[in-house]
Amino acid sequence: MEARRASVSRSTAFRMKFQPDFSESITGDSRPIADYALLSDCHSAALVSSGGSVDWFCAPRFDSPAVFARLLGSAAGHWSIRPVDAVDGKRGYRPGTLVLETTYRTENGVARVTDALAVGRNERGHELGADAPHALLRNVECLEGRVELCCEYAPRPENGLVRPLLECRDDGVAGHGGASQTLLSATVPFTVDSGTAHARFTLAAGERRAFALQHRHGEESPPRRWDDEEIVTRIDDTSAAWESWSSIHQRYDGPWKDLVHHSGRVLQALTYFPTGAIVAAPTTSLPEIVGGGRNWDYRYAWIRDASLTLEALWIAACPDEAHRFFDFLAYAALPQLADGGHLQIMFGVGGEHDLTERELPWLEGWRGSRPVRVGNGAWTQSQLDVYGELLGAAHRFGDQLAQIGEPARRLLVSAADAAARAWESTDHGIWEIRDEPRHYLHSKLMCWVALDRAISLAPMLDAEDRVDDWTEARASVRDVILERGWSDSVGAFTQSFGSETLDASVLLMPIVGFLPPDDRRVRATVQAVAEQLTDRRGLVYRYRSGDGLPGEEGTFLLCTFWLAHALALCGELDRARETFESAAGFANDLGLLAEEVDTDTGELLGNFPQAFSHVGLVNAAWAITEAERGR
Repeated sequence: MEARRASVSRSTAFRMKFQPDFSESITGDSRPIADYALLSDCHSAALVSSGGSVDWFCAPRFDSPAVFARLLGSAAGHWSIRPVDAVDGKRGYRPGTLVLETTYRTENGVARVTDALAVGRNERGHELGADAPHALLRNVECLEGRVELCCEYAPRPENGLVRPLLECRDDGVAGHGGASQTLLSATVPFTVDSGTAHARFTLAAGERRAFALQHRHGEESPPRRWDDEEIVTRIDDTSAAWESWSSIHQRYDGPWKDLVHHSGRVLQALTYFPTGAIVAAPTTSLPEIVGGGRNWDYRYAWIRDASLTLEALWIAACPDEAHRFFDFLAYAALPQLADGGHLQIMFGVGGEHDLTERELPWLEGWRGSRPVRVGNGAWTQSQLDVYGELLGAAHRFGDQLAQIGEPARRLLVSAADAAARAWESTDHGIWEIRDEPRHYLHSKLMCWVALDRAISLAPMLDAEDRVDDWTEARASVRDVILERGWSDSVGAFTQSFGSETLDASVLLMPIVGFLPPDDRRVRATVQAVAEQLTDRRGLVYRYRSGDGLPGEEGTFLLCTFWLAHALALCGELDRARETFESAAGFANDLGLLAEEVDTDTGELLGNFPQAFSHVGLVNAAWAITEAERGR
């Protein structure tokens, strides 16, 4: 027991590897990705640096064009509030919330900036995000002495393309440009220079100033003014809404409890309330390699990512709204399956199908990592594993299936039929490799999962008549995987049939129940991944072979959590804990994880925060807890 306590204590200390920079000496497109905090109203998201600058904000949806995009270009817009002479600082979320507090200490006093994306008035529990006003709220208060502060406001709608006309008014700063209207409500005087508004003001102990930003498209009703009292009240109300959601939903009680609960809030923050869609991340084009071209837009609802997020929320947050996701997918995807086609792998958060990818050449990218992209060309790919993730999530939430509509039932039955029909085909696989399709083992494995879970769910889906066909197909998939997925020369299951390439996705074989953890082939595969796909820190690469794209990438946090999960199932609990803590230790000071870790520098890379990484953390923590309890 003492060893366990020490291990948990160490995992908390690991998070202090990253030290935020409370100065404004570096700009958004060069700050570490780990320097940012997440704000969400379950419609959209903003990222705030430790130096007090909002460098990313899309409204009114996660996948809307950004109003502030300095994260991807030095002149692409930001909104900063901070002391003129900050000496040091400290930041954190209010407990159980995503309301951010940053406290700055200067030579003459102490000031605190509180940031939130407002949710609807008096929203509590399951209704978090139901009626968000799309308002970014900031409150500045002096706690001790006197503090001089500066505010710099540079909206650049349409991903930095538009420099709006700004007009100083008694109630703040109004902006018009392109199809956008903005209103920054404030009671401090501003001046405008070259499309940027500036203000300096001094607060004494007990004094405060509050700010509210609303952005509207031309056809929408214009933004309205917010006064200081309303802003402060709505920040507190938003805090209470998150606390209410956390108190109702979060019941996990085991090691790393704080990390697991916080990951649950992050995953909820990536949910688009109006439809139930879940985005993979709230950003685009944060690179997988600095200066390289592996820069993708993750602000969409992948069936895979969203389904796995739901399963993780079952552990971290016990959500009661899973049926909304299945209903969303039914209306988005059922027409394709009903016509005998493949299931599209991803959609816009409103259910949009066309996610055509394009480049934004006016943005230089984070640390010069071009191109910056919006849209994602993977929407046209065939990826057979999505059937398994979808039906796996449905199986996890089987007791909620009574709440789904008939279209969602038809979707799940059609997905199982599609897996039975298409499992013998080649595809592009879980990693969306932009190369020739192959027979990926993981894709076959997840087709097996789709059929296995569908058989179990058949009574709930009124699909008992399909069980014989599904059972026959499941047996065929299993036989082929065991015959063609194993490589004697490698001594492990490999990435695709006939290949000698190791792939971290094969770690899912015991996790999804395809083979028992004590199977010699499983143990050999887990050991091979641990020995051949890890870096010096014990973090796991997806694979080490060519994938049709230039450059190499970092280690994947999700894959590292998979290894911890598999080790726990195999009964190797000390190694599982060590692997888990190696990955969890790369969370920033606010408990947020990106997709990858730079092999050389240890910096977080990729879109941020990444749902997959937090999913892996939750599932691995659960697996280790259950193994230690002997379940």
